[in-house]
Amino acid sequence: MSERVLVRQMELGPMQNFVYLLGDPKTREAAVIDPAWDVAKILAQARQDELTIKHLIVTHNHFDHINGIATLLEQTDAMVHAHRDDAEELAVEVAPSSMHLVGGGEIVKVGQVPVTLVHTPGHTPGSQCVHVHDRLLTGDTLFIRACGRTDLPGGDPAELYRSLATLKKMDDHTYVLPGHNYADQPTSTLAQEKRENPFLQFQALEEFLRMVHV
Repeated sequence: MSERVLVRQMELGPMQNFVYLLGDPKTREAAVIDPAWDVAKILAQARQDELTIKHLIVTHNHFDHINGIATLLEQTDAMVHAHRDDAEELAVEVAPSSMHLVGGGEIVKVGQVPVTLVHTPGHTPGSQCVHVHDRLLTGDTLFIRACGRTDLPGGDPAELYRSLATLKKMDDHTYVLPGHNYADQPTSTLAQEKRENPFLQFQALEEFLRMVHV
């Protein structure tokens, strides 16, 4: 993997969530991706890596991915970056002055590291992936050998199909870092997923919908 960015993967909470600490090795500025569950451990890891948390990036608004935001905002001077289509559920967690709403395609600078937010609706309307150098943090859009659910409020299987098609166009060497530890390995590559993930095999929406039983 590239050394232009530091990425720590932490499994936290009862739902096998992956929380990520993403840092600029030069400026020591950092972002937490999907801040949830064990805030003390997140802060301890940042201290160990000599990083200062300046950004909280949300892949989607489900409770198990955002329940640490309020506590982290009390202890850091961070800005929350979330997609506007998921913002309503975040309103109780974040003051407007600490919220940066995006629409998709925006670049957030973590120190000197450009981080691209890729809108990938389907699991929720505002789901987004985080693309930095050769890493793709996929939240609950794409798992290793699986994909996110669409049967929860706001879920849309047709949108998820289109979002997965967008991810398939990215470089095969891109590392996939999912939002949960649901597989026998914590990371993958897009090349592996294109070969082995059944939800990336479909060439037509109707086939995908039959697979997800819609």
